[in-house]
Amino acid sequence: MLPYVDRRHIEDIKLRLSMVLANYSITEESTELIIYEGDVNERILKRFLMAKAAAGCSPNTIRYYKNSISFFFERITKPFSDVSADDIRLYLATRTQIDGISKTTANNERRNLSAFYGWLQREEILLKNPMLKVDSIKVTKTRKPAFTQMDIEKMRFACRNSYQTALVETLLSTWARVSEVAQIKLKEIDIEKGSVLVHGKGDKERIVYLNAKAQLAIKNYLDDRCDNNPYLFPRCEYAGDVKKMCSGTPRKLQAHWYTRPLYVSKDQHRDKGTIESDIRSIGRRAGVENAHPHRFRRTGATVALRNGMPLITVSKLLGHESIGTTQIYLDISDKELEQAHEKYVI
Repeated sequence: MLPYVDRRHIEDIKLRLSMVLANYSITEESTELIIYEGDVNERILKRFLMAKAAAGCSPNTIRYYKNSISFFFERITKPFSDVSADDIRLYLATRTQIDGISKTTANNERRNLSAFYGWLQREEILLKNPMLKVDSIKVTKTRKPAFTQMDIEKMRFACRNSYQTALVETLLSTWARVSEVAQIKLKEIDIEKGSVLVHGKGDKERIVYLNAKAQLAIKNYLDDRCDNNPYLFPRCEYAGDVKKMCSGTPRKLQAHWYTRPLYVSKDQHRDKGTIESDIRSIGRRAGVENAHPHRFRRTGATVALRNGMPLITVSKLLGHESIGTTQIYLDISDKELEQAHEKYVI
């Protein structure tokens, strides 16, 4: 095709031809009897997940492995031992070009498959690893902005009750992941010292800190509660259906469900998705676009760095093992880089 088509379009043509011809093959006719056990993929996947669990992976990580690899086998419809590098390339291309998932998500799925086939090779279940021939997906890096000071004040003003205020201030002060915030237990909080023990990825513990605003917000919020739930942010006993639960009660009382022990779960914490929804609701009322819990981590790290906190300290407070991961979080503007250059470079 090269004499007739611009070289720049060759890769695109190859990709689209591969997708069109995915359900066709040219093979030498064989009379051999082939027996394929339909559940062989399921059995080997269970072994892989057990190995990952034994290695200390969190339940969320195990679940992500299971869902993504199971979905891959549903699409490929081959036993794991027959999957080729071309099959995997086609699958990833189909996911981005037809299913419309982002390159970041596709690359995460590629990493999961790489872990799976790498394990198969190490266990000597397979001699060759097809993932060694599959390149990583290039993801365009975009600057993700932190909240501005005005955004933060708008969200503080938009909080309707002591729960929402405590949630916002906790996220702002601790820079903790939403899953970490959800699992904070009351016994792990020292209000007077302003410290909280959180459980991060891989069950790694670290101490995060509460500033004065967060300390006061949490104290006021806990004063409003009169239940025995062990978590800072308990699950609503009728999660997702507060209006129905409080049918006939004024809207103000509905917003204060956590003050009524009948509606507070005895031993469960508020889940990650519900907290994310709470923050989105606060953001909408405040007129702040793209409000989500993870953005508080980026905001805290960025503001601290601007105020002179060493990068290594920022990294430790975020719970990162690598400074390189921390650098991805930071929202440093071109103007700030220019000012730093003028200050430090001769």
